[in-house]
Amino acid sequence: MAASFDRLGQFPQGSPVPVSPGLVSGLDHLKDGRLNKGLAFTIEERQALGIHGLLPPVVKSQDEQVKQALENINRYSDDLNKYIYLMALQERNEKLFYRIMADNVEAFMPLVYTPTVGQACQKYGLIFQKPRGLFISIHDAGHVYDVLKNWPEQDVRAIVVTDGERILGLGDLGVYGMGIPVGKLALYTALAGIKPHQCLPVTLDCGTNTQSLLDDPHYLGSRQKRVTGQKYDDFVEEFMQAAVKRYGQNCLIQFEDFANANAFRFLDKYRNSYCTFNDDIQGTASVALAGLFASLRITKTRLSDNVILFQGAGEAALGIAELCVMGMRKEGTTLEEARSKIWLFDSKGLVVKDRPEGGVTGHKVEYAKSVAPLKVLSEVIKKVKPTVLIGAAAIGGVFTKEIIEEIASYNAHPVIFALSNPTSKAECTAEQAYTYSDGKAVFASGSPFNPVTYKSKTYYPGQGNNSYIFPGVALGVICAGVKTISEEVFIIAAQTLAALVTEEDLDNGSLYPPLQSIQQCSLKIAVKVMEYAYETGVASSFPEPQDKIEFIKAQLYDYGYSSSLPPLYSFPSHL
Repeated sequence: MAASFDRLGQFPQGSPVPVSPGLVSGLDHLKDGRLNKGLAFTIEERQALGIHGLLPPVVKSQDEQVKQALENINRYSDDLNKYIYLMALQERNEKLFYRIMADNVEAFMPLVYTPTVGQACQKYGLIFQKPRGLFISIHDAGHVYDVLKNWPEQDVRAIVVTDGERILGLGDLGVYGMGIPVGKLALYTALAGIKPHQCLPVTLDCGTNTQSLLDDPHYLGSRQKRVTGQKYDDFVEEFMQAAVKRYGQNCLIQFEDFANANAFRFLDKYRNSYCTFNDDIQGTASVALAGLFASLRITKTRLSDNVILFQGAGEAALGIAELCVMGMRKEGTTLEEARSKIWLFDSKGLVVKDRPEGGVTGHKVEYAKSVAPLKVLSEVIKKVKPTVLIGAAAIGGVFTKEIIEEIASYNAHPVIFALSNPTSKAECTAEQAYTYSDGKAVFASGSPFNPVTYKSKTYYPGQGNNSYIFPGVALGVICAGVKTISEEVFIIAAQTLAALVTEEDLDNGSLYPPLQSIQQCSLKIAVKVMEYAYETGVASSFPEPQDKIEFIKAQLYDYGYSSSLPPLYSFPSHL
């Protein structure tokens, strides 16, 4: 489709970068973050583009710009200010932003995503400067496709959508949740090389039930209680249909931070007819399962040999539980026996069949046990005697000294996963896990923790971050033109990631590869996803690439600068 120009003959803000940069005015090269190179424009480029004199005379390489940007970031002591600087850089010079992210994953992923993005969402009304992404209001119902058409990009391959009802462990933040899809898609590019113009962050504004936001003069969303019921379902359905109408059946739609009940409902409703997945359920499950697979090399057990207790029974916990069951069944364990190995503890206590208060509903039913109710987690530990303890309910500090000491008393290597985000919601710290277990714990967390030295041994706890999974899955899905995404994809991703954990990683206390290697993890996961897609017939991109690694590499975003000289331009030799 030919790109349309505005009346000045310029590409409108946010439109796709043209094939020939020479079709855009020189000034646009400074204003559009996707074209702007700042001081990296050469003298020849400046003169050819008519921007000579609009920049100081010095010419800097991208490497020099990276160094200067890092110095600027380091001037800030507050992580939220660092986040604001990085978001402004992304707007100003897109390639420089992604080059910095890709080269400094371990340092900057916690800034662009969890835990700092949680602070950014809470302060969104104050730090808002320029919109990123598409805001679709419940008041747009009946006209969602028209709103989608306002997004200037034609070639969108991946959408991350939230309704803001359950942002991390922070609750209902309404439109303030936009930081999540923006951050997720930044990682799509930084960690998997998916082109940024192919990514669309979307927030569905259905109101908020958080009164403090409704009273907040800075709140940017609809000032009304959250719409529910059929009107809400119809709105989401209209969005799904409009997204496919606008961008095609193979456009990946990732659901993010919906409330538990809605997350499961929409996953069940759309998984077999749309190219969609829910990262809170499936991405979290996959990265957790990868950590469990890696832990088996330490505990010298099969997955089926373990008893797993979840502190929490929401979308994350149930997603992990379901994938664990699939993993156990691949070992030859029956469905019934696999589910018997998994116990859930929620806000009302141990999930049992004859629970006095309201019974058990939804996906929890499959894991409800025929035992007496227990309401204290430490008592459940003593009764169930789990070998694996997983926290996924965003209750900070719930893994107490008593609980960790108890699980360590009968396990040579108790597996303890404190997966809740942000850091303040973690069930325990890495230091507490190692100290209270007398160094026996096999630990992983959802948020990053610093190395811990205990009894002269230094542990480098691994972060079970979904970013190990969803960028690679998305890259493979996009490259193969996958029609629908099955649970098997997330088993494959978990197995691939676990296989990348070295013996050295395990000796250092980490169940995951170094974060700095995450781009290679994404590439390897994408290859495995593509192989599976073609083997099972869910791929739609043909002919099938014979060398899938090279095919994927050819699709990746280039973080480096390209020439901004107009086509066929030759600089006068006498100048």
